[in-house]
Amino acid sequence: MDIFLWGVLPYIMVVILVGGSIWRYKYDQFGWTTRSSQLYESKLLRIGSPIFHFGLLAVIAGHFFGLVIPKSWTEAVGMSESLYHFNALFVGSIAGVGTLGGIIILIVRRRKTGPVFMATTKNDKLMYVVLVAAIVFGLWTTLASVFFDEHGVTYRETVSPWFRSLFIFQPDIASMAAAPFSFHIHTLVGMLLFIVWPFTRLVHAFTAPLHYLFRPYIVYRTRDKGASVANRHGWSDVGTHDRDTQHR
Repeated sequence: MDIFLWGVLPYIMVVILVGGSIWRYKYDQFGWTTRSSQLYESKLLRIGSPIFHFGLLAVIAGHFFGLVIPKSWTEAVGMSESLYHFNALFVGSIAGVGTLGGIIILIVRRRKTGPVFMATTKNDKLMYVVLVAAIVFGLWTTLASVFFDEHGVTYRETVSPWFRSLFIFQPDIASMAAAPFSFHIHTLVGMLLFIVWPFTRLVHAFTAPLHYLFRPYIVYRTRDKGASVANRHGWSDVGTHDRDTQHR
C-alpha cells in the first residue's frame, strides 16, 4: 500500500492534472471560467474572495518553503529549529485561518443567495468539500507538527525529502511512510484536490490574468474633433485600436 500511495499515486495525480487540464482547454474553453456571480451578490464576495485568495497565496508560499527548502539550508543561514517551527506556527496559522475564513464566507454567500445557490452544480459542491477538507487538515498538520510530534518525527525529515524525491523519479517511500498520520491524511486529500482540479472551476487559476497588473492605462479619446486633449506621458499602445478608443 505504501508503494502505491507514495510511489505511484503522485504520478497518477500529475498525469490527471496535466492531461485533464489540456483536455479541458481543448474541448471546454467556454467552461474555463469561474462563472462569476458578482451580479447577484457583491458585498460578501468583496470580503470573502480577497481573504481566501490572499490566504491561499500565503499557504502556497508556506508549502514551498517547508517542502522544497531543505532543513540544512535554513540551519546554514542561522535559523534554529525552534525559530523555524515558531514561524511555521505563526504564519501558517494566520494563512490557514484566513483561507478557511474566506472560503466559509464564500460558501455561506453561495448558500444564502438564491440565484447563486441555484447556479451551484454538484461539481461545485464536490470542489468545496475537498477544498475545505484540504484546508482543515492543513491547519491540523500545522498544529500537530509543533505540539504533537510523534516520537520527535517531523515533516521536514519525512514529507519534505519524499516530496523532493518525486522530482528525480526516485520516490523516498520509506520517509513518507514514517511521517505522522496527520500528514498522510493531508497529503492524500491534497492529491485528491489536484485530481479533481481540472474538472472544476479551480482550473481558472492556470490562466489568472496576471498581465492585468502590468498593462497600461486605457486611454479614452473624445469624439469631438474640435476638442483638444492634453498630452500626457504614458505607455504607447501595443494592441489594436479604433478611431475613438485606444486599449491593449
